[in-house]
Amino acid sequence: MTTGAGVDETRLKERVAALLSEHDPAGDRLEFLRARFDAGLAWVWFPEGLGGLGLGRDLQQLVEHELAHTPQLDVGVQGIGLGMAAPTILAFGTPEQRRRFLRPLWTGEEIWCQLFSEPGAGSDLATLATRAVRDGGEWVVDGQKVWTSGAHHARWAILVTRTDPDVPKHRGMTYFICDMHAPGVEVRPLRQITGEAEFNEVFLTGVRLSDDLRLGEVGDGWRVAQTTLMNERVAIGGAPVRRGGGMLGPVLSTWRERPELRTHDLHQRLLSLWVEAEVTRLSGARLREQLAAGQPGPEGSGMKLSFARLNQVLSGLEVELDRDLGYDDWTFRRSDTVDFYGRGPGYRYLRAKGNSIEGGTSEILRNIISERVLGLPSEPRIDKDVPWKDLPR
Repeated sequence: MTTGAGVDETRLKERVAALLSEHDPAGDRLEFLRARFDAGLAWVWFPEGLGGLGLGRDLQQLVEHELAHTPQLDVGVQGIGLGMAAPTILAFGTPEQRRRFLRPLWTGEEIWCQLFSEPGAGSDLATLATRAVRDGGEWVVDGQKVWTSGAHHARWAILVTRTDPDVPKHRGMTYFICDMHAPGVEVRPLRQITGEAEFNEVFLTGVRLSDDLRLGEVGDGWRVAQTTLMNERVAIGGAPVRRGGGMLGPVLSTWRERPELRTHDLHQRLLSLWVEAEVTRLSGARLREQLAAGQPGPEGSGMKLSFARLNQVLSGLEVELDRDLGYDDWTFRRSDTVDFYGRGPGYRYLRAKGNSIEGGTSEILRNIISERVLGLPSEPRIDKDVPWKDLPR
């Protein structure tokens, strides 16, 4: 007898075969991606009509295998839309918002960025000060956001604002989809230690957003943002990595190709990091299996924390092993994506410094793990019940 899983796999293979027979993968890339979305082969665990078929998340691997030689998504450019905006829109969006935004988000026709952190609200995001004031059927937004990856080429943004300053900081926040082409949105580059400007600061001055761009209820923005943040940490730290891959790969290549650089001390350090990388890789596989059965939880914070530490230690070891502190290109440019493996050891070493800040600082993630995973007592918080407007600044 064919099992339920077997029926689903057969159904998926039939869908893939129909897609390939009706749409040439070697033809127009965008047309093929649109057809794949419409066939429910974008995210198979999403509902039908929204790029999915309502199947188990684990079956996505079958689709990716069957379509491995067809046009692929540009995950570097589309990462925020795919990993953060899409699951949030699915969880809190209206039917109209889901139909409007998910398809062009997945095909890459519309790129997304994230307007969360502020100059005075980074690690403690709940202290954010960007205001949204209701004016009839619209909201008027004023404030400043920072560390916004890809804002210079984004069409839309996920935005958290303060709508009620008279209640404690975790309440009185509201979540919006922001039109990055709206009057009053100004994007300025932030040059990084690598010389590039992936990040930006974004100034919002009298930006008018219609109420149909609101995600979730008024005042419920913190709960909506938690969905984004949990998915963000899984997207950054929980991506599939082959054994010996990721940042470990370049170090292993140098070790194998240049035996004259080897020492006993370096060998012991590399073995220790190999074990840690393998534990992290297997933990990521386990996390993805948990995701197949539900929504991401605080465990993703552990993966992101480990990812950041490994990247920094391994990139440091690579520079030490290679003994080349040269840097390939300090030219200022507005990069579209992060390319760890298309550049040299110097770039990897410098860029990895940001891994412990972006997507939640390592210090904050340790608090989340201790409280929500290990069940340890939380840190004293004297501002928990204080209205936001009365907090010291």
